[in-house]
Amino acid sequence: MPARPLARTVASLAVAAAALALTGCATAKEAEPEVKTFAVAGDSLNVTSHGSPTDLVATDRKDVQVTRWFDTGWGSDPESSWELKGDALDLVAQCEGFANCDVRFRVEVPKGLKVLRNGKPTDLKGSPKPPKPPKDTAAPQPRNSETRGE
Repeated sequence: MPARPLARTVASLAVAAAALALTGCATAKEAEPEVKTFAVAGDSLNVTSHGSPTDLVATDRKDVQVTRWFDTGWGSDPESSWELKGDALDLVAQCEGFANCDVRFRVEVPKGLKVLRNGKPTDLKGSPKPPKPPKDTAAPQPRNSETRGE
């Protein structure tokens, strides 16, 4: 009669896998935006985003504004930070181990500021207009974590 316990085990694993699948995958498209502002400390900015999708946009601002969409799903142990030290803007958002998370950044800089991506010159090709929220949801209000010069 060992077939019965095996069948129960397989059924239990199937239910657990289905429950995990129903929790959904993390998606930055549906994450609530967070905004942080930094004072410009020179004539250049080196943006490091550790492989995360990052739009770099020249605008009529006098400071640097970063918008982050960060969504975590199952099994996530998120690590997130964003800081400006001198002319280096370091953007970190990731999950460790077997986890599910998604992130996207938008960095708005003053026109005329020399911008580097990971230490290399880059073109600012992002749209001056912020991305639109998904059609099926109301526009989330950004959470401000405004900081000057950090």
